[in-house]
Amino acid sequence: MWEQRLIQTERGQFEVFVAGEGAPLCVTHLYSEFNHRGNYFADLFADFFTVYLVNLKEAGKSARVQEEEELSMSQSVEDLEAIRKAIGFEQWNFGGHSTGGMLGLAYAAQHPGSLKSLIVGGASATNQYMEHGASIYSAKNPVNKRLKEIFSILKSSDSTREARMEAGREWTEMSLFDPGRFDEYFSKPSSGKVVQQRLDYFSYKELPSFDIRQAISKIDTPTIVYCGRHDSQCPLVFSEEIHHLIPASKFYVFEKSNHSPFLEEKGNFKEMIKVFYEMSKGFQT
Repeated sequence: MWEQRLIQTERGQFEVFVAGEGAPLCVTHLYSEFNHRGNYFADLFADFFTVYLVNLKEAGKSARVQEEEELSMSQSVEDLEAIRKAIGFEQWNFGGHSTGGMLGLAYAAQHPGSLKSLIVGGASATNQYMEHGASIYSAKNPVNKRLKEIFSILKSSDSTREARMEAGREWTEMSLFDPGRFDEYFSKPSSGKVVQQRLDYFSYKELPSFDIRQAISKIDTPTIVYCGRHDSQCPLVFSEEIHHLIPASKFYVFEKSNHSPFLEEKGNFKEMIKVFYEMSKGFQT
């Protein structure tokens, strides 16, 4: 069980869940809400770090926004900075997956001195992943029509709880290398439900012009970039691009994974975390 803390900052209150011991590692996602159950991704880092799993604004007991722009990636980075300062860390590390990884890249670009190390995966530095034929979000992808139907079910107030659960499972299975292992992967209770207000802002206000490639090319924070070989959300080519743009990065490909190698190849993922842990201490392995 993760310990809940309410952090008062100059930018409002933030709900944070803490587990593990060691150097501080911030973990969050651009539009997810966490609770005392932790999170499949964050859980794996708690053997090496003290993990601070952050609920951004509009998630959990964190502050509500006064202006819509507070939901943006750049403003979310400023919120994370306020949390770091309020806790009293000179620096901390950051881990993020998918849009959490995109947020981590933005953080390292906006505040280069605040992160000691960075690990990001299943991400993209540009909105072009939405047009790539290998992405389920692209109209060119054969499952995209069904995915849009799933989104309609999830957003409809007329959908039953059972229908939404089935639709959510189908969406997840589209992003697994071996969908038949769904029950195995998700047998342990966890958290990370979608905050629709944050997702809508990203999808409709930020994503149409999202491109941070130039900004991240200046990142000199020691970084690990990873991706599943068969990632159907942000295809591998976009993680490769991030790696090439960040000179101080190492790159890991998980050959039997889709979008969630921390579930699909947990053992190999933990080995990568060990390398990241050594990197965070200042050793290059």
